[in-house]
Amino acid sequence: MIERIRSNPAVAGAIGVVVALVVGLGTYALLSGDDEAAVAPTSVPVTVGTVPPTSPATDATSAPPLPTTDSPLDIPQPPYTVATPAADGQLAIYDQPWGAVVKGLANPKLINDDPNAPVPLTLLVKGRSDDGWLEVWLPVRPNGSTGWVRASDVTTIQHDYRIEVALDEFTLRLYDGQDVAFEAPVAVAADNTPTPGGIYYTTELIRPVDAPNGPYGTYAYGLSGYSDVWQSFNGGPGQLGIHGTNQPEKMGQQVSNGCIRMRNQDIDRLAESIGLPLGVPVVVLD
Repeated sequence: MIERIRSNPAVAGAIGVVVALVVGLGTYALLSGDDEAAVAPTSVPVTVGTVPPTSPATDATSAPPLPTTDSPLDIPQPPYTVATPAADGQLAIYDQPWGAVVKGLANPKLINDDPNAPVPLTLLVKGRSDDGWLEVWLPVRPNGSTGWVRASDVTTIQHDYRIEVALDEFTLRLYDGQDVAFEAPVAVAADNTPTPGGIYYTTELIRPVDAPNGPYGTYAYGLSGYSDVWQSFNGGPGQLGIHGTNQPEKMGQQVSNGCIRMRNQDIDRLAESIGLPLGVPVVVLD
């Protein structure tokens, strides 16, 4: 049964949002700016809520390539369905219902392949079939990749939140249904390391070890997309993100390597006051 999540400051914990705290080793590397720290903050994720339990590993050898979504401007409409694996292990991803396995995705996934930094695998549902299958956006390269999962292999919740980032306006807007619930100025990527436009979704929420004074500020949301320029960055895979900053005066400027920067008080509102769930669509309009 699909659980419906509405505006609720406590919703983050209710659906397994992950926050990284200072309790050991492990690194997290989003695309911070050239003038920021060269090494990502050290942290270990701690699950708030329940980590979904797992399924047996799946052999995806010699699998066909993943399909990609139709258009970066094919903006989904609420309510949004978020899927998490029903068990730990490898979640089988298929090219079509009853088709071939194209890959397996680990649950929990490891941030930067660090065994001390596990986070629950989160998938945003794009569509569904009538015979027990869900089409999902995947947090892998190439951006916009989709695949199919068995509905019986996952659990789902629904929410009404969507983020839109207008790069040319330096503005982030949070929608709750059709209404703008929150709007804030942002700093965006430099011309030589642009944020690719398209549809992404939030995959994890991180509390950096050096919050609030480090380059990621108080919080960082990892996104399902990746830089077209950086194949790796500071030990990570060139992952896009939305994060706070220790340079709030740079709002309205092109300064990052691909991430969207917010003032700390603004990302605090998303993470704490509003309590956004994971699996929130993020539409980047370039």
